[in-house]
Amino acid sequence: MQIFETALAEVLLIEPDVFGDPRGFFQEVWRDENYIAVGIEGPFVQDNLSRSGKGVLRGLHFQEPGAQGKLVQVIAGAVFDVAVDIRQGSDTFGLWAGEILSAENHRQLWIPPGFAHGFCVVSETADFIYKCTAPYRPTDEHAIRFDDPDIAIDWPVREPLLSDRDRSAPRLQDAPILPTYVPS
Repeated sequence: MQIFETALAEVLLIEPDVFGDPRGFFQEVWRDENYIAVGIEGPFVQDNLSRSGKGVLRGLHFQEPGAQGKLVQVIAGAVFDVAVDIRQGSDTFGLWAGEILSAENHRQLWIPPGFAHGFCVVSETADFIYKCTAPYRPTDEHAIRFDDPDIAIDWPVREPLLSDRDRSAPRLQDAPILPTYVPS
């Protein structure tokens, strides 16, 4: 397993070991000791799977309180995956990191608590799995506008398919609640 920093030092790109032969491949998706050694700890309390079509953009989502860390991976198709630091007081507040995750590259992205998360599908469909460090709570769910000009994410889709909630999400500067940066 190799770990790479992204544009945001706390958001990690993980390239798991993948063992392949003519029959297919094998990959450990999670092994506690390996991830703890690089600072990704659970406990993980919920696993999710979503399927989306080409051009679908989901995000930018976060929970507060009840912030979730997310370990994300694509198991079919490809997405452009984004994390945005929304922790008030952080030196990287409002900055983003984005990576292509696909079934072919097997990459995972670690999005720590306190970051908003979103992705857009760049293949015909994509199956997206993610482990969460806190359970989903509808009362804690919030969103930031995907095209907030202050964040300026360079999405690879010009006319994304959005939910009503994502279409009407506030800009970061107008968010009614945000997490606070706590130095480690």
